[in-house]
Amino acid sequence: MHSEPATHHPHAGDPVFDLHVGGKMETVSTVALHGADELSLAYTPGVARVCEAIAEDPSMTRHYTWVPNTVAVVTDGTAVLGLGDIGPAAAMPVMEGKAVLFKQFGGVDAVPICLDTTDTEEIIETVVRLAPSFGGINLEDISAPRCFEIEDRLKERLDIPVFHDDQHGTAVVALAALTNALKLTGRTPATTRVVVSGAGAAGVAVARILLGAGIKDIAVIDRQGVLNSERTDLTPVKAQLARETADNFGRKGSLADAMDGADVYIGVSGGSVPEEIVATMADDAIIFGLANPTPEVHPDLAHKYARVVATGRSDFPNQINNVLCFPGIFRGAFDVHATAITEGMKLAAAEALAGLVGDELSEDNVIPSPFDPRVPGAVRTAVAEAARRDGVARI
Repeated sequence: MHSEPATHHPHAGDPVFDLHVGGKMETVSTVALHGADELSLAYTPGVARVCEAIAEDPSMTRHYTWVPNTVAVVTDGTAVLGLGDIGPAAAMPVMEGKAVLFKQFGGVDAVPICLDTTDTEEIIETVVRLAPSFGGINLEDISAPRCFEIEDRLKERLDIPVFHDDQHGTAVVALAALTNALKLTGRTPATTRVVVSGAGAAGVAVARILLGAGIKDIAVIDRQGVLNSERTDLTPVKAQLARETADNFGRKGSLADAMDGADVYIGVSGGSVPEEIVATMADDAIIFGLANPTPEVHPDLAHKYARVVATGRSDFPNQINNVLCFPGIFRGAFDVHATAITEGMKLAAAEALAGLVGDELSEDNVIPSPFDPRVPGAVRTAVAEAARRDGVARI
């Protein structure tokens, strides 16, 4: 139990601060230690036999430690929520919150780790050295473009799942909601025109998962306009994405150019889109303004021109909330002791989420609620099956 009473802290009386007194987590023993006999089993001398068994066969960790059910939630504090680079100490309440969500919605133990470095090499080396303590790594709130290299290189070096939730969690849930929005508006992926506003962590991942789901005509926008190969100012990640997206249809120019006649807008950038640009979209448009707390297109405006509207907020219908997927993705991966999280596993998670809406599909219901009790199990099962199909399951 936390020792400081809720009435004796600097912000006493504020319910948010009152809830955070002493932090949001504690560790709890799974075994009883009431006497010498139990102590000798849980610790010395008994524990030595388990250590020797693991030394002889490291795969025994999956049976006799918490490692295969535990994820490290790792940040450097450079891109925390909408707050930006606030540093590792200030990031801890968010990482604790993430860990609590892992436990609540996936039955996954999680440990928040805030690193006092923003150096790419140092982050990679630190996580690699920590990896024997964990069954998976959830990268969180690390700014682009470093987050891409960090994730890619950790995936190369580790034989456990590595998942950057700001990228792939957002992408999975956005695809699930879009799958149902396309069904509702009578569209097919192959003939749908999409604009993704934002070429950071989430924007790149959203574009990539949409490509994987069969959407071909995608324009990704950064502050200078559409990513395409005529531009000379692109990072390697953006240059590759340009070749995979706008180049294929000759898309270029400004946000206004890309939005004219577009079927779908997905905002993961912040800022705001003027009404005169929103008005140029196709009939029965789909608008996902996912910036928090202020969507790129406010729902009141979006509904004037769009048939389906989603945000990242909980006070509007169709919330695109990563908690719908990351606990179930890790739970499913852990169930089969997966060595990685594949594109197939992410697509399976999105398909499972979309399928839960079923006959209740409507303009205000294209994605399940985070509190729908079916969500974790559906994602878990779909991800485990996909891991086996993709050859990354160990059991």
